[in-house]
Amino acid sequence: MTPVLELDEVTFRRNGKQIIDGISLTVERGEHWALLGPNGAGKSTLLGFCAAETFPTTGTVTVLGRQMGRTDLAALRRSIGYVNPRHRLQYSLTVREVVLTGITATIDLPMRWTPNPEQAEHADAMIAAVGMSRKSDDVWPTLSQGERGRALIARALVSEPELLLLDEPTTGLDVAAREQLLETIDGLDHTHPDVASILVTHHLEELPTTTTHALLIADGRTVASGPARETISTDNVTAAFSHPIAVGYQDGRWTARAKATAIDV
Repeated sequence: MTPVLELDEVTFRRNGKQIIDGISLTVERGEHWALLGPNGAGKSTLLGFCAAETFPTTGTVTVLGRQMGRTDLAALRRSIGYVNPRHRLQYSLTVREVVLTGITATIDLPMRWTPNPEQAEHADAMIAAVGMSRKSDDVWPTLSQGERGRALIARALVSEPELLLLDEPTTGLDVAAREQLLETIDGLDHTHPDVASILVTHHLEELPTTTTHALLIADGRTVASGPARETISTDNVTAAFSHPIAVGYQDGRWTARAKATAIDV
């Protein structure tokens, strides 16, 4: 079966500076990857490759069997769901309208566009899947940050993507809102079992229990990559963040603390 995503020795240079230096990654259907690393490690640039939005300087990016530079990127992006908590709207849309923009692949609803009954029904189903049915008519400015995050997941899912990208989705959330959002992400493993995902963060506590694999990067290079339980370890996290960090794991969740005060795994 064709992998959902393949990065082959990708590099990226900007203004003479090496941002990404020879990273490779293969994501199969149904896998849930964590992309971890300190600020400035190159996570956002790497996610731009995965979203078919940024071309590497060298190396190849293949999404759903189609290589960037040799395919229609607009069509390819319709198979990629992208959740960005910094999503910007020009107009005050309702939750339902925001989710429908996932069908049109636009920030705001296009003028003179109306969803057909099947599209409207599907949007409502995705809103229900993230537990936002009671908020479907609420307008964006009135939503909490956590509610916006769940709405954006519904927006990403409404186009039936095969790859879901989550760019630090719990940014700015309090503990309760973070846990609600992570429960929503965990639930996707049951409602959308074939969808592969990549979640970007630099906080181990923000990883869902459904995380299957991890890629740790630092200074644009791979530190470790593979199954999550083996890869997210004290040694690898310490190396990636250049600081002695002890990693804990319990009930499907990870923790990170100063090395002297936590239990190694």
